[in-house]
Amino acid sequence: LITGLAILLESRGGVFFHQQRVGKDGQIFKMIKFRSMSTDAKLHAEVAAMESDRDGVCRKFVNDPRITKVGNIIRKLSIDELPQLINVLRGEMSLIGPRPALISEVEQYTDYDRQRLIALPGISGLWQVSGRADLSFEQQIDLDLRYIRERSLFTDIVITAKTIPAVLLGAGAY
Repeated sequence: LITGLAILLESRGGVFFHQQRVGKDGQIFKMIKFRSMSTDAKLHAEVAAMESDRDGVCRKFVNDPRITKVGNIIRKLSIDELPQLINVLRGEMSLIGPRPALISEVEQYTDYDRQRLIALPGISGLWQVSGRADLSFEQQIDLDLRYIRERSLFTDIVITAKTIPAVLLGAGAY
């Protein structure tokens, strides 16, 4: 409730952000997050022309001008991800697994990259606790595929335990 109120007080737009993502076996679903960005179309157009701070398919911006002040805080602490628990309850996501990709990203995947789509996407995963956005796209894919090969209840428990300090430290969160 506090997060929703803070989002509403800071900027125009809804509390939640819905975005189509690619899940298990290439199935498209609507992922839910707390809105962390401005709804200003001009800012979104400017960022579309910017060069990514990360190599590879997945574009990331360290100082993204679209992110609101509240958005910066909730992203750093991963609070923006909490509504994805609804996606978990719907069976579209898991607590642990590869992060769900954007359709535009999957369209650029190689056959090797597409292997990550054989698992249910997760709220947290091996690459989130191994450096998050500070890792290259290739490292992300390698970690996702390693998780898929080695997944077990024990692995999920270890990743869950490592998620807490990763979130609190905010390393690689932007």
